[in-house]
This record gives sequence, structure tokens and C-alpha cells, in this order.
Amino acid sequence: MNTRRSVAALPLRAALGAALCAALCGALGAAAAPAAVADDSPAGRPEGLYGAKDPKFDGVWRQSLALLAQDAVGVAPAKSAIDWLTGQSCADGGFAAYRADTSKACDPKKGEFTDATAAAIQALASVGGRADTVEKGIGWLKSHQNEDGGWGMNPGGPSDANSTSAAIGALAATGQDPAKLNAKGGKSPYDALLGLQLGCSAKAEERGAFAYTADKGKPVANELATASAALAAQGKGFVFETVGKDRGAAPKPLRCADGKANEADGAGTPKDAAEAALAHLFRVMSDTDMHLKSAMPGAKDQPDFGSTADAVVALAAGEHSATAGKPLQWLQGKDSGAAAWAKGDPGALAKLILAAHAAGANPRDFGGTDLVQQLNATGPKPEAAAPGAESDGKTEKSEKKNDDDGVGGVWWTVGVCAIAGVGIGFLLSGRKRRQL
Repeated sequence: MNTRRSVAALPLRAALGAALCAALCGALGAAAAPAAVADDSPAGRPEGLYGAKDPKFDGVWRQSLALLAQDAVGVAPAKSAIDWLTGQSCADGGFAAYRADTSKACDPKKGEFTDATAAAIQALASVGGRADTVEKGIGWLKSHQNEDGGWGMNPGGPSDANSTSAAIGALAATGQDPAKLNAKGGKSPYDALLGLQLGCSAKAEERGAFAYTADKGKPVANELATASAALAAQGKGFVFETVGKDRGAAPKPLRCADGKANEADGAGTPKDAAEAALAHLFRVMSDTDMHLKSAMPGAKDQPDFGSTADAVVALAAGEHSATAGKPLQWLQGKDSGAAAWAKGDPGALAKLILAAHAAGANPRDFGGTDLVQQLNATGPKPEAAAPGAESDGKTEKSEKKNDDDGVGGVWWTVGVCAIAGVGIGFLLSGRKRRQL
């Protein structure tokens, strides 16, 4: 179970942990224990980065999801992994998709992305200890909010459901109420988001769905956008407190009479909008083997594992655990191909882990696959697993070594620092379109 950390009120133990680590670890000297901070990244991969594939389009995104997934299941990410993500921050607080050379300044007009920034904020807020970077990132989001209350993929771009949803998640992850963040025109993020929902004037099979954007032409239902918006309309980010509640019924669709809603052509409140979106997703998945299909233009008629995982998370957040269990069961099935799709891909593995975590399943036994172990293997070794980590109660292997290396006292001290570090401290598998 993962409890979100508020940047606005860092606990006293964070300061004590930082002081302890500085005092003990700093006293060792640079040459005392070089292996303690060494990164085991394969040759050619930046130190601390998850995944072996070219990070040009999704480096920050997949890193953020990986850290969120590890933290959600009680695994303390490697310091080098957190440092890598922190180091990707631009001077103004925004994040690019990937910066190969962080000494070069970012292009604030087209080189920084809302999605990457929002995901990084959520990840760094979750693992803790990077309050300054998180605060600057939130400042970047606030300064680039559109007049309609939403966000576009790039600063100044038309508001879209995915970017606005990611930003809402970042605000929620840092203890801020998205409903109170009003743009110059007095619009909130929810105003922009709900403006993209298809209402009772749409075709019956599309009611409750969200369009990606309304910038060009008539809004078109988009399942990936709907899954993202269904979560954000509940005021939640990629990871939230799992309570295991279930309303005992499937999500309720929009209430339409003679093609018109009771009050307006929409759901009304953000929670109502989320419920209608969840109902649409469940209806669409019920027409298949309980999964979503790719919503990308020109894509083949095939399952979209990433958006299906997103739908599971959104359903679980809406207290529809039993309903969420149906697409989750499909993802876990050996015939679905989800495990093969995710293998070796940190972003994809993280999505499946977050889906399992949200729905109360065991990501260490996901249809016979240990997703957590596979995720850990794509990057630097984790520091440790927190006591009582979810699933089978096993802990990750510690980085510390025995006295066989002749530095037992040093490794004990490093272990204390790791504990202190813990005290200090989620397009895209299916959404690469944002950097194209």
C-alpha cells in the first residue's frame, strides 16, 4: 500500500535521515566504499536509467513509472535511478522526454513536455527527498496552464485529455487540489477535462467517453484518453491508496433522456464524469475478451495492453474492484500476451504492476510471472524492500555485502544510510505520439 507524500510538509524524519546519512556516509571518504554507489547498468546505458532501448522518446516517462511501481510495492529504488530522473529536470522545472546532455539548456517552447514533467513529479514526490525539484516542476505546470484550465502536450499547445490528466495527477500527488488551480480565465483543470467528454448528444456507444482533444473538428471517442481522464476526474494520480472497496455494481453510464442529459450535455461533476467514463470503458471491454484495443490512428486491430492496464487502475480507483478484476484477469492470462509485451520494457512492466497493485492482486505472481523481479532487472539494483512489502512477504536482496570483502563496518554504515534515505523519501507504452 502506497501513501502519497506531501511536498508541502516534509516530515521531521526526513531532515533527521538526511543529517544522519550526511554525517555517517560523508565520514567514510570517497575511496572507502566505491562499490556501494556503483551502478550495474549495462554498457551504453546511462547510469541509473531503466531499460536498454533508446530513451530518446520515453526516457523520463519510463523512469518515472518504474520508480512509482517499485515504491508502490515496497521496493526502495536505487539512489542512482532517482538521481538520474532528478538530473533530467530543466532549469525552469520542466522535463523533456530525454536529455542526453544535461549540461545543455532545454528548449522551453518545444523541448519540454507536460506528460514527462507530470510523471516525474509524481515519481519524485512518491520516493521522497527531492522536494526542490518537485516544487519547481509544479511551478512549471502552473505557469503553462492554458486559459481553458488544461494543458497541452507542449507549452501553449491545445489542451488534451492525456496531458491534462497527467497534470491533475501531479497536483494530487503533491497534496494540492486541482479544482482550486484556476487559470487566468477562472477555469480549473476539471473544466478543461470535462469539456472533452462526449455527452448525450453523441452516439449511444460513445457516451461518457473522452476525446483526446477538441482542437480540430468534432470530438472523437478515444479509449486511451478515456482511461486517463477517468482516473484524473477522480482527483488521483498513477498511484493511490488502495482501500479494496467495491460498490457492488458496475459503473453507471450517463443518464440521458431522449438524447439529452437532465441538466447539460455532460456528466456534471468530475466524479460523475469519471463514473460515466468507467461505464464506457467497461462496455467497450465487454465487447471483447475484456480488454481495450489500440486507439492509435492507423494501428492494427489488436489489444492495447497499456490502456487496458490504465482502465484497471481507473476502475479500482472508482471503487469497482470486482469490475477491475475482469480486465486484470485477462491481462494475467497466458493467452493474452501481456507478459510477453512487457518483458524487458520498464514502462510496460510498471503499468502492469500498478494495475495489479491497484486492484489488490499480486504483481509477483502475475499469471505465473514475477513482474517486480523483471522490472528490477531492467535497471540498477534496488536499495532494499520495505518491511511488509506486498505480495509474498519476500524482500529484495540488499546491496550490502558480508564481511567477506573485508569492509563489514563500512557496509553496516552504508546500510544505515540506506535506511535514512528511505526516511527521506506513472503515454508511454502506447503514447509515443507526444514526441513525434
